[in-house]
Amino acid sequence: MKPILTSFEEAVSQIKDGATIMVGGFGLVGIPENLIKALSETGVKDLTVISNNCGVDDWGLGLLLRNKQIKKMISSYVGENKEFERQVLSGELEVELTPQGSLSEKIRAGGAGIPAFYTPAGVGTPIAEGRETRTFNGKEYLLEEALTADFSLIRAWKGDKAGNLIYNKTARNFNPMMAAAGRVTIAEVEELVEVGELPPDQIHTPSIYVQKLIVGKQEKRIERLTVRD
Repeated sequence: MKPILTSFEEAVSQIKDGATIMVGGFGLVGIPENLIKALSETGVKDLTVISNNCGVDDWGLGLLLRNKQIKKMISSYVGENKEFERQVLSGELEVELTPQGSLSEKIRAGGAGIPAFYTPAGVGTPIAEGRETRTFNGKEYLLEEALTADFSLIRAWKGDKAGNLIYNKTARNFNPMMAAAGRVTIAEVEELVEVGELPPDQIHTPSIYVQKLIVGKQEKRIERLTVRD
């Protein structure tokens, strides 16, 4: 049985200045929004954040950005946040842009204990400048090192008290691989059930990857609303 916390403040209390954290989600889908909000209220700073993107100006990781708690972002897409742009251009924020497939594999490899891999993505672009490449079967590949984190903050649809998790449709996104790549994984779940209630063949993240659980109601904001005229 895993610790089931009742306070989001307690859930993030071990995260200190200078920590590296992975945060699940794609846009605002599947983000651990309550954990992020609690972290924004702690005042911790100089964080390195690994996430597909950085939320929007007033929600998700945008809250940490607004508070200037993030020192470095490792992401694949950063186009929805004006404050992000401002901090990058002013030199306040370091950014490591990574092709999305490479970012996904770097995280997956980190969780699997694989230190590095070769990929064709990025070869011949500024991403490859000054970095190791190697030729296989006449094609050039770029060496990418795996990513791990001190903490992974993830969100799941259902979890049991042992820490087994199921994600809901596209909210699955980066969450399973980040759960495996964090030294301490904190899972924010929408519904918590007894052990044995989740169908074993439907579990996406086994309990071995999860250290802490907390149940939270999701606001689930819409990132970009599109309506018919």
